[in-house]
Amino acid sequence: MDEAGLVPGITGLGIHVPERVLTNYDLERMVDTSDAWIMERTGIRERRLAAPDECTSDLAVKAARKALDAAGLPAAAVELIIVATATPDMLFPATACLVQDRLGARQAAAFDLEAGCSGFIYGLAVGAQFIRAGAYKNVLVIGADTLSKVTNWKDRTTCVLFGDGAGAAVLQPVEPPRGMLSVYLRADGSGADLLKLPAGGSRLPASAETVRGDLHYLAMNGREIFKFAVRAMGEAAVEALRRAGIRQEEVDCFIPHQANIRIIDALAKRLSLPPDKVVVNVDRYGNTSAASIPLALYEAVSAGKVKPGESLVLAVAFGAGLTWGALVLRY
Repeated sequence: MDEAGLVPGITGLGIHVPERVLTNYDLERMVDTSDAWIMERTGIRERRLAAPDECTSDLAVKAARKALDAAGLPAAAVELIIVATATPDMLFPATACLVQDRLGARQAAAFDLEAGCSGFIYGLAVGAQFIRAGAYKNVLVIGADTLSKVTNWKDRTTCVLFGDGAGAAVLQPVEPPRGMLSVYLRADGSGADLLKLPAGGSRLPASAETVRGDLHYLAMNGREIFKFAVRAMGEAAVEALRRAGIRQEEVDCFIPHQANIRIIDALAKRLSLPPDKVVVNVDRYGNTSAASIPLALYEAVSAGKVKPGESLVLAVAFGAGLTWGALVLRY
């Protein structure tokens, strides 16, 4: 809390998803799978895919403009832009710099943050520290990914899971009891091989061999990721609540990373949270990586499940790295 008694809080939200919808029935014509198989194991019915000429920054800019409008904040007043993404437009420059230019946020510093599907929570945590330190008052945090660009559409174990999207939040100092009450971040690099994009970096630069080996597509050990996700997100949720001094039964809205309905159900059961408090949109978007949490939060606010100034929100995510984290906020 700064000397004026204010804390970092979300004052505006915006989202954007591509127009193209890919259903499970579409996938039946592409790989050896079925709607029933996908629904039983993931809970996903459809997902949104970016157009061939549409990239991560395109989605990020559209979500950011909506968030700025919701906060009543002109782009010229933004002081920092953080883009959480695992699928940047290019290795460099940062996607955040491209977003800054297109928004016209001339006074803003900008950088990317890579924490996989945990990226948005990591981004909020980082942005909040700039506000707490008194460095900035207007921070824009964006979670955006186009995982369809790095998905192997011949691999039925992964191609059914992912979708594209972006979500953005404006962080500003707000009056208690609103604001971010706690945050908890963790990582375990020993699990890096469980979810990765092998080639394209300095270890395996692009070559004819890496292309032939399909090494520019994401690779995942689904069984191990499932076990990790339930354990890690449960731990993070409990610790974030403890740090905030909030009991589980006080949570009004639970926003888990939208990776898999079985993970969501297992986690809600572990935390003893009833279904009416749990936000689920994985059926319509699939796993949108860093966009997952802001997409779900935006929809919860729009549907009235989160009431400004009243509702206690618990958000939790896990991702490549391995990373995981949770935050508690009063929206």
